[in-house]
Amino acid sequence: MNNKRLEKVLKEMKSKNIPQMLVSDPAAIFYLTGKWFHPGERLLALYINANGENKLFVNELFPVNEDLGVEIVWYNDTQNGVEIISKYVDKADTMGIDKNWPAHFLLTLMDLEGGSKFVNGSMVLDRVRMCKDDEEKNLMREASRLNDIAVEKMIESVSTDLSEKKMADLLNDIYEEIGADGCSFDAIIAYGENAANPHHEPSNAMVKDGDSIIIDIGCIKDSYCSDMTRTVFYKSASDKAKEVYNTVLEANKKAISIVKPGVKFSDIDLAARNYIEDAGYGKYFTHRTGHSIGIEVHDFGNVSSVNHDEVAPGMIFSIEPGIYIPGEVGVRIEDLVLVTEDGCEVLNKYSKDLKVIG
Repeated sequence: MNNKRLEKVLKEMKSKNIPQMLVSDPAAIFYLTGKWFHPGERLLALYINANGENKLFVNELFPVNEDLGVEIVWYNDTQNGVEIISKYVDKADTMGIDKNWPAHFLLTLMDLEGGSKFVNGSMVLDRVRMCKDDEEKNLMREASRLNDIAVEKMIESVSTDLSEKKMADLLNDIYEEIGADGCSFDAIIAYGENAANPHHEPSNAMVKDGDSIIIDIGCIKDSYCSDMTRTVFYKSASDKAKEVYNTVLEANKKAISIVKPGVKFSDIDLAARNYIEDAGYGKYFTHRTGHSIGIEVHDFGNVSSVNHDEVAPGMIFSIEPGIYIPGEVGVRIEDLVLVTEDGCEVLNKYSKDLKVIG
């Protein structure tokens, strides 16, 4: 177990009056133990107790060959893992349950633990994971460094011979070549009219003169995710396209410029959104300004108008305003920012200047 991270979790549990908790989310278990499990439909749970009586419940199908710093309680497919868990928990105390534990496990435990009060404990791990420690910051910097290399190679590869799908396939080869561990999400490669769809899935479309090209990609490196978007133009860019691009770029810069401890996520969103609205494109900015990122490409927390939480040192999230005009042009520019003690560090270094390629 990572004791420093566990201490933070226990402190958060105490503040929420949760004396014991079952953690089932594999990403959260990795965060605390350094070990990935992919249990599928089988039970996996880490029991955390304020008294230090921690247990990791694992099916025998998933061997552990290293010391995880926590007692492992094994079970097999002929045994009821929930019944085994029920022997260790304190029936008189409140039990926190984190997200994504299948209902059939939870309901079975609730039947067995008639005296326990069950509460949603997801926020405990989620909020602790929002603020990255020094090791995580360096891992995120490296993942973003690799992504900068990848986006440059992708832009250099654009041609009339490669469809959106072929470009997405090429990305896998690029990540392998530069030493990344794969994609953190399915790449968004969008040409021309397709760029006006923020979550377009790569198709057989081919690039044409005057197209905007959205390249939204992310890699995984040592279990940490990157994510960035750059938009370029093929052969030429109309005056309208340039105006849209420069509006998005300025919105991106304005949002980044106010990121510092104590600023609300909603105000960061507003900084980008107000600029786009004042330019007359408000109805074409159809999504939130950003999301948190770390072990998962979408960690808990987002940069939106309804999130009034304040940012704190160690948080990492995206700033990705966009304008999407159906049938005309789509532009998104995305960077990851790491909140420092007095501002922020932009993790993506690849240029955001308007670029016409081909």
